Amino acid sequence: MRRRLATALAATAAALLAFATPAAAAPADKPQVLSSWTQTGVSSYNAWVSANGNKGAWSAYGFDWSTDYCSSSPDNPFGFPFQTACARHDFGYRNYKAAGTFGSNKARLDDAFHADLKRVCGAYSGVKKTSCDSTAWTYYQAVKAFGFSAAVDGTASTV
Repeated sequence: MRRRLATALAATAAALLAFATPAAAAPADKPQVLSSWTQTGVSSYNAWVSANGNKGAWSAYGFDWSTDYCSSSPDNPFGFPFQTACARHDFGYRNYKAAGTFGSNKARLDDAFHADLKRVCGAYSGVKKTSCDSTAWTYYQAVKAFGFSAAVDGTASTV
């Protein structure tokens, strides 16, 4: 009786394994894609904006696209549209945190954030540009100083 039970259990387990599908794994190039979307250059920014607009095409990668934009700071301070820069910054923080490599990438993510903000400010001139640049510098200094603790505890990650 025990032998038949063991045989039946083994057959059932084998049948279940035959129908099981392997867990979907992220593509092997996920770290490279993440890195390419979190650099300081405009091409990196544009590639991320394009991917963000077509998230479904990247679903196999399992990226965390969630954002709280500029956290507790205004998304568009004084009318300067910083929201997209904040969203990309959140993307970098959240995905490097999930990969366990946040600490070694934080400085670059913060620098990319500052570059994104400066690109926003490049659309202005005169006093308005000076004001935008000053605001961008303040946001950048905030993430440099406080971004680490926010990313570690899972709360707001930008400013």
